[in-house]
Amino acid sequence: MNTPKKRIGVLSLQGGFAKHIQMITNCGATALEIRNPAELKQCDGLILPGGESTTLTKLINRYQFRAPLLEFAKSKPILGTCAGAILLSKHAHDDRVQPLGLIDIDSHRNAYGRQVESFSTTIDITGLSSPFEAIFIRAPQLTLLTNRGEILAQNKGKPVFVRQKNIFALTFHPELTHDSRIHELFLKFLP
Repeated sequence: MNTPKKRIGVLSLQGGFAKHIQMITNCGATALEIRNPAELKQCDGLILPGGESTTLTKLINRYQFRAPLLEFAKSKPILGTCAGAILLSKHAHDDRVQPLGLIDIDSHRNAYGRQVESFSTTIDITGLSSPFEAIFIRAPQLTLLTNRGEILAQNKGKPVFVRQKNIFALTFHPELTHDSRIHELFLKFLP
């Protein structure tokens, strides 16, 4: 008897959702482009991609995603990368961004500088046997607010990958590499 494939939604309103969809497909799961809240019911997990956090805030509000995302997070895992991590945080330190407050972190937009100051570096990640090439593009800086979160990776002493229960926040872009290990790690948390 075949086990049904896990179904991972990728919020596809704006930003780098296409690369996440490809990565999920490469991992052997079913990737779904999520463009309206009703589609969340089809998902075992969800990815909030990088993009522009102020624009994503407006679109989440316009398409009435806020309450359904909060409900989804009560029982299913969510992974947010870059702008997605900002949206998951408690505080974004920018009045234009209305985070969901799903993980006890502060996030500071563009903390590493402008687009031209983007960089990649190798980092060690809890649960991975070898270093991961992390790509930082206008990345936010995260600060844990409580001891309920777990730091899974750091860069120069700063958290860049944190988890609190079923919520994962990354300041870098794993979907821009050919290394699927972070997406595979996320798939292990699916119900």
